[in-house]
Amino acid sequence: MIHTTLPATPAAAAPRGVLASLSLAMLLSSLGTSIANVGLPTLAQAFGASFQQVQWVVLAYLLAITTAVVSVGRLGDLLGRKRLLLAGIGLFTGASLLCGLAPSLWLLIAARAVQGLGAAVMMALAMALVADAVPKARTGSAMGLLGTMSAVGTALGPTLGGALITGWGWPALFFINLPLGGAAMWLARRYLPADRERAATQRPRFDIAGTVLLAATLAAYALAMTLGRGHWGVLNAALLAGAGVGLALFVWVEHRAAGRAGGAAPLVPLALFSKGPALGAGFAMGALVTTVVMATLVVGPFYLSGALGLGAAQVGLAMSCGPLVSALAGVPAGGLVDRLGTQRTTVAGLIAMAAGSAALALLPAVWPASGVLGYVAALAVITAGYALFQAANNTAVMAGAGMQRGVVSGLLNLSRNLGLVTGASAMGAVFAWGVGGQGTATAMPGEVLRGMQATFGAAVALVVGAMCIALVARASSRHGD
Repeated sequence: MIHTTLPATPAAAAPRGVLASLSLAMLLSSLGTSIANVGLPTLAQAFGASFQQVQWVVLAYLLAITTAVVSVGRLGDLLGRKRLLLAGIGLFTGASLLCGLAPSLWLLIAARAVQGLGAAVMMALAMALVADAVPKARTGSAMGLLGTMSAVGTALGPTLGGALITGWGWPALFFINLPLGGAAMWLARRYLPADRERAATQRPRFDIAGTVLLAATLAAYALAMTLGRGHWGVLNAALLAGAGVGLALFVWVEHRAAGRAGGAAPLVPLALFSKGPALGAGFAMGALVTTVVMATLVVGPFYLSGALGLGAAQVGLAMSCGPLVSALAGVPAGGLVDRLGTQRTTVAGLIAMAAGSAALALLPAVWPASGVLGYVAALAVITAGYALFQAANNTAVMAGAGMQRGVVSGLLNLSRNLGLVTGASAMGAVFAWGVGGQGTATAMPGEVLRGMQATFGAAVALVVGAMCIALVARASSRHGD
């Protein structure tokens, strides 16, 4: 038997319980991303390892999410979203226990990869289940809430992680997930709508060839963007070329699978992209916009410390403004989507992001006295715009997903992750180019300022590109009507 998810009815699920379960799942996956970063120095000391070795505690988690998120979304469509979400929560929680008990660094890294697989399930299926379990008129608000919980997890990670390490040591970074995972499991079992059985004759086979190809392609791309910590070399170029070849092979395999009667269902049905411009535009815009968001996280600390002379604690406080604004803006942004529609709010969010990026590029030169206050204000505009864009874009894309919400949700999360890994590498390279040949560690304040201007000048161009995509998709949609 195969399972899909029953449409929600008032009797089938309590909306507050549904949203609580999905929100906690989203919180756990984002918390897992950010909480480990603060523990890297402690882990290096505990295991007698170098930074290059302990950074794989973070990379293994991100790589697992990136390579698996589309596949697990498709599995949710085929096997039943509630059932697979429960399995994902259980996998994440069990892997967290193994992380805390790991006797060696490499076992910890392996457990983190498994934890990332569980996080991929939670990320992909949380958004897919919103469309199943929440009335259409409230979808925007629900998407905004999930965005808020993702931002809360990201913002909470460093602070909570620091407190846990101080009080109970590094295993507490992972043991904290045990009660949270148990609560998420209980809420999901109780409140999510049940999966509905489908006749065995309707069951398509899972696309193993496409899954392996996509995972290898995404792993090659992610490694090309992350290995070398910003220093591009032959290995990076070879991995990127391999990712390009893998993408071409993947499209060919999916096209063949779609045309073969009685074969496996394509992992990514290419026919999805022929239904209208919303899906492809949404994925492209998501990747561009999260590249800009990552630039604030990568470049911001160098500017605050190198150009403005802030200490580590002050840098952390200023940087926390972004996730805090995103968390506060998520639910109101979702409400605006429900009232104004997705197209207008998407463009409004992009305009705010372009304005904030332009301010970061221009304010320090035009108004040097703006200092930290100017930086924080511009960052707040960027993150508020991102919250508005994310709620609108996620709602628009999921509205056109039909019964394939799992794979579409996986693709949405994939576009976000690809933007993050690209932003960490590409925008970091733009910053280094702007700083010049002296290197970021020894750069003078004026050189850091030039790097800042180059980075956020490029960010403006990326957001304008996303805006052009939005306007073209809007025009194409009207022409199709």
